[in-house]
Amino acid sequence: MITLCPHCGTLNRVPEDKLHNNPTCGKCKKPLFTGEPVEMNTELFVKALQKSDQPLVVDFWASWCGPCKMFAPTFAQVASQFEPRARFVKINTETNPQLATQFGIRSIPTIAIFKNGQMVDQIAGALPPQQFAQWVAQHV
Repeated sequence: MITLCPHCGTLNRVPEDKLHNNPTCGKCKKPLFTGEPVEMNTELFVKALQKSDQPLVVDFWASWCGPCKMFAPTFAQVASQFEPRARFVKINTETNPQLATQFGIRSIPTIAIFKNGQMVDQIAGALPPQQFAQWVAQHV
């Protein structure tokens, strides 16, 4: 599996049978999987979308959005349950408006799942942890 280092953005190839052995980045030597969502800018997100084999679960959010702030702990909790099967990504729509436009994000929070560079599903609004985990499980 090809995965993006959440620290330096380097692509790393990790054999699937080694995903749960705490693999580290070949460049920066930091852990590839932290169990936490990764804040990405446009450049890093496009790289992950085009090159990574991992499904991406993306939270499109903004700092002024109350429901986004309320959903953040749920997103982080579910990320810790599903990593390394999926990479959980946060995209701030204020600092990355072109991504929001590109993917037709009209309300926030919007959560989207990408596989093989394509969006396979999205939901608008915050979900409780159990419902969110069930939704992610359907796609990962």
